[in-house]
Amino acid sequence: MEAQKKRVAVLVGCNYPNTANELHGCINDVLAMKETLVKRFGFDDSNIEVLTDAPNSCKLPTGANIKQALAKMVDGAKAGDVLYFHYSGHGTRIPSKKHGHTFHHEEAIVPCDFNLITDLDFRQLVNRLAKGASLTILSDSCHSGGLIDKEKEQIGPSSSVQKGSTSKTCYTLTHKTIPYDSIQQHLSSLTKATTTDIGTHMLELFGSNASLRFQTASHALLEALGPDEGILLSGCQADETSADMNPGVAGKAYGAFSNAVEMVVREKEGELSNREVVVRARKVLQGQGFDQHPCLYCSDENADATFLGHPQKTEH
Repeated sequence: MEAQKKRVAVLVGCNYPNTANELHGCINDVLAMKETLVKRFGFDDSNIEVLTDAPNSCKLPTGANIKQALAKMVDGAKAGDVLYFHYSGHGTRIPSKKHGHTFHHEEAIVPCDFNLITDLDFRQLVNRLAKGASLTILSDSCHSGGLIDKEKEQIGPSSSVQKGSTSKTCYTLTHKTIPYDSIQQHLSSLTKATTTDIGTHMLELFGSNASLRFQTASHALLEALGPDEGILLSGCQADETSADMNPGVAGKAYGAFSNAVEMVVREKEGELSNREVVVRARKVLQGQGFDQHPCLYCSDENADATFLGHPQKTEH
């Protein structure tokens, strides 16, 4: 029955405080989205898990903790359930060993302990979704296009885009990316190993909690299973960066894409399709002068399906 369908979310915000990679708006992004999920989309507060690296956080957004929260959400899902993962933080790209890869890199997000979660890990989550359940991922991070391995592009690099003008805001802009070389240097400083193979460092530090991308022969089994219920809204294309905006004392910091989606949801009453959310967010960012282009990856059917499942609530 409709009333028995669950709406469950995992929200992750990584600001990397007091580090060279510090961001400022990521925790604000997920706290704002939590409020939106409850007030606009009918989520119950008790079904939303929030992981941040704020001071005194009870559960840090490490790679293992994020994957544990996602596994609990996915493995507990039944037909009709609507699952949502919102990530705001750094992204990175790993050199690809696959022939014919569009950008010659694999996409990943960067948890606070640098235990990368890759496109292959998200593919595994989608593959094990219960039939009839859906998983929407919104990643406000650099290089986030293609974060679900082998998911079909609906709006992406092949879509016509216009370059934004120079940002019109007076905020300090930080790109939400940590270069691959910087990640490798950080990991090697911890392992003391001289190898340039990032997988060796990952397995040494994180063992079985390391991404499937670095586990021996694991990815051969993870093919796309045809049209599925994975839906990715990415803050930018795989070869682009996403912006973290910090107004300093003037106001609250935010991620440009997270903020654009919030604006789209506020301005349009009633239902929005996944395609509409991305197209409208692109227009918002272009109007604000940002040079990043949100993307949509999902099946043809889900491109025009309602964002976050069944009909939304509207505030009066």
